[in-house]
Amino acid sequence: MAITQAMCTSFKVALLDGEMDFSADTSQTFKIALYTSSATLSAATTAYATTNEVSSSGTNYTAGGNTLTISANPASTGTTAFLDFADTTWTDATITARGALIYKVGGTNPAVAVLDFGADKTSTAGDFQVQFPTADATNAIVRIATP
Repeated sequence: MAITQAMCTSFKVALLDGEMDFSADTSQTFKIALYTSSATLSAATTAYATTNEVSSSGTNYTAGGNTLTISANPASTGTTAFLDFADTTWTDATITARGALIYKVGGTNPAVAVLDFGADKTSTAGDFQVQFPTADATNAIVRIATP
């Protein structure tokens, strides 16, 4: 089992097919789900699934994760386009997570990106927060650049 940080390949195809819209279509909702170290997530991940998702039993975590708010609408610098989400927090939560999946709600719940925390991260009856990097062409969580 492994979690490998990546922008999902199926997400790239969905962008080209016009299936993802991060600014004009406010009916589109994006979420982030947390996963244990037993999960297998990578660029090949195509959709949200509950397999090895963090337990929702008595943890203040709800299956499917938190709804994300876009904090920086799509923009560009040079040849790189990017967007960012606001940090998200599970309050008073008892969680151990190794990574996360950002996905679009609806249809097949298509995957956007896999986050690898590098190690298990834990909260015990406290806040579990995912902090997104600076919204710029070098650091934003979702970036599309020319090679």
